[in-house]
Amino acid sequence: MAVVRANQKDIETLARLMRAEGESEGKLGMLMVGNVGVNRVRVRCLDFKDINTIQRMVFQSPGGFEATQKGYFYQGARQSEIKLAKKVIAGQRFNPAEFSLWFFKPPGACPAQWYNQANAGRFKSHCFYQPSEADCSEVYSTF
Repeated sequence: MAVVRANQKDIETLARLMRAEGESEGKLGMLMVGNVGVNRVRVRCLDFKDINTIQRMVFQSPGGFEATQKGYFYQGARQSEIKLAKKVIAGQRFNPAEFSLWFFKPPGACPAQWYNQANAGRFKSHCFYQPSEADCSEVYSTF
């Protein structure tokens, strides 16, 4: 069962985003990018109040993903990324991205906070950030 609505185009678009933002981090890194994306579609808080589809999430501006804003969102989705995208759309979550709404790649250590959001952990070169329950309790809900 899907936790967000997604047609084939949405699945492929999410898979492209996962590849563009997380390919250097391997399959688990791409799954975590997918978690952040799906979380943004699921919630109605903070910067994501009007982000209710995968297409709107992927192309959100301002506040969206570097891949779509800086031009490296050009590669197509391969079957391997499509399979990963289906996993996160089905609700599989991966720590530290399971409740995260943001990630970024700092030049050094992960800051404890990023835009007032708590660090949830690091995976390889990316740091993941999640809101407080007071700011966005929806992200912590079960499916």
